Amino acid sequence: MNQKNSLGLNKCFLDVDEPFELFGKWFDEAKKREINDPNALALGTASKDGIPSVRMVLLKGFDKNGFIFYTNLNSQKGNEIKVNPNATMCFHWKSLLRQIRIVGTLSPVSEKTADDYYNSRAYESRIGAWASKQSTVLKNRDELLNAMKNFRNKYKDTNNVPRPSHWSGWNLKPSTIEFWLDGDNRIHERLKYSLDKNNSWTKSLLSP
Repeated sequence: MNQKNSLGLNKCFLDVDEPFELFGKWFDEAKKREINDPNALALGTASKDGIPSVRMVLLKGFDKNGFIFYTNLNSQKGNEIKVNPNATMCFHWKSLLRQIRIVGTLSPVSEKTADDYYNSRAYESRIGAWASKQSTVLKNRDELLNAMKNFRNKYKDTNNVPRPSHWSGWNLKPSTIEFWLDGDNRIHERLKYSLDKNNSWTKSLLSP
């Protein structure tokens, strides 16, 4: 059986002209085999001065327009994105020995998209979006727990907790997407898709 695609890579790289179908296939495999949070990714942002920071967030949607996650807009990452929308994502699925790196530009999701996702969350998560002043210093843990209690009292109807204006989503529109497969003796397989000036995807093989 042929285990390679037309580029000489493992057949898991498929033979597709754009990266989103391949991402979807790999993501489906991760959802079957990754034990915890297959949608977890490392998000890298930078301040206006170019100082980088990275943290784990959860992918909550993707299509040909980009990759979506949600956060407090006044958090460190939120404030960094406002002044420098360039960002990168990295998925690492150890169970599959695969990795995907995405570079692109972030923009806010629509109000409806944010509302729809927010309303799908558990009640306590919606309360947490109100109570947590993400990334700010707490005097002690009770400060947060008391804020949670106060917002539970304010929004007692579990089906009617409005989305805070400071909580929404970001969409990363990719300019490059690289797929990586672990290889014996560190001879890894790498395939990079790049968006050209005509808004078309080109493919490149990268040395490990």
